[in-house]
Amino acid sequence: MSQDNTPSETASNRADSQSTASSRLPKQAVFIVVVLSLFAVEPAAAQTNAVCSADNLPSMIEGFFQLTTALGIVGLAVVWQADSLIEMFTITPEQKKGLKRHKRSAMKSAVVLVALGPLYTVAGSMMNLPLAQCVDLAPW
Repeated sequence: MSQDNTPSETASNRADSQSTASSRLPKQAVFIVVVLSLFAVEPAAAQTNAVCSADNLPSMIEGFFQLTTALGIVGLAVVWQADSLIEMFTITPEQKKGLKRHKRSAMKSAVVLVALGPLYTVAGSMMNLPLAQCVDLAPW
């Protein structure tokens, strides 16, 4: 009888030790990440803003954002006109509803595209983000 109890006790001890070891592993990983981030990130945080210190980079970022915003607005106009044209030749109400839904989603995308730059500029300056200090993302 004592032989029957011994293997089951060792099996349960192994399971407990494995579950304890597996629960320690994530805790150790989190601890290592926190310690490394405290010491390894500090020199990177102490550096000056590379975007603002570059000569032409802020103006290139502003120009890229203005270009993509303009292309988004032109894309909205093309999609809107194409959907309106196709809507004239559709027969079923389901097709018309689908086209109206597509026009609405294109309008939402354009509104987000136009509002995103000024929102980042205002919110970034309020939160003292370094990129918002030297780059103006308003499309106009």
